Amino acid sequence: MTEPRLHHVTCANPKGLHRMAYWEWGAQDNPRVVVCAHGLSRQGRDFDTLAQALSADFRVICPDVVGRGRSDWLPDPMLYAVPTYVADMVALLARLNVEQVSWVGTSMGGLIGLSLASLHAQGQVSPISRLVLNDVGPVIEFASLQRIGTYLGAPMRFPSVEAGAEFLWSISQSFGPHTPEQWLALSRPQFKPAPEGGWMFQYDPAIAVPFRAFTPEIAAFSEAMLWKAYDSVTVPTLLVRGQDSDLLSADTARAMGQRGPQAPCVEFAGVGHAPTLIADDQVACVREFLLA
Repeated sequence: MTEPRLHHVTCANPKGLHRMAYWEWGAQDNPRVVVCAHGLSRQGRDFDTLAQALSADFRVICPDVVGRGRSDWLPDPMLYAVPTYVADMVALLARLNVEQVSWVGTSMGGLIGLSLASLHAQGQVSPISRLVLNDVGPVIEFASLQRIGTYLGAPMRFPSVEAGAEFLWSISQSFGPHTPEQWLALSRPQFKPAPEGGWMFQYDPAIAVPFRAFTPEIAAFSEAMLWKAYDSVTVPTLLVRGQDSDLLSADTARAMGQRGPQAPCVEFAGVGHAPTLIADDQVACVREFLLA
């Protein structure tokens, strides 16, 4: 199978309903399910390579978080926040008719998974059975957020997908080495035709509104809440880190190995924020953990 199946699930928000798209790989009747959740301005097709590698053993679900990819845009930009995304994922799990899934989350997708893994009452089973946090943890370096904020939501139009991919490469070299073919395949789903001609990003520019409202004070409060969530996680957890990451520090990764689920950390040299899980060694690392 070289192409995934596209589905939608209807979710609720305080101002109405919206549809979240998700891509499905592997056998639909496979009870072993992995959800792969992407980063801030990305979409579910980021995981094509990993999903294909996992699809013989798992049913792999790659959602387009609301406001991205083929999903609807929200009526209120301030709803673009982790609580909204977590509620959408609960609706997704109900649609999939499963009580537990393994979770692979890159950056924002990792925070969604972390929140889900911590949301179970004493004596209840966590909705997450195994958790992979890809280059994210309770402490998010504020300087990294400022770097991302310099381009997030900027109105841009490109004459071709290839030109758009070149721009993405100029701001994404921290993702690590990729062949031109790999980068174009990773970038192509990021674009859609612009109404006035050319190509534009396939995400709602308004996702930048709450992001730019993030302050050091809010970051400190969020850090305390995220540590509380992390410390409550009881399922096997793996931390993947780009050795040169400016979002997840080595100190935070060390602390995550000493508290909560005591996640072992696998680092990849020559990579910053965040590993794309395309390279063979990155795919093998995640696959071995999920099959353990």
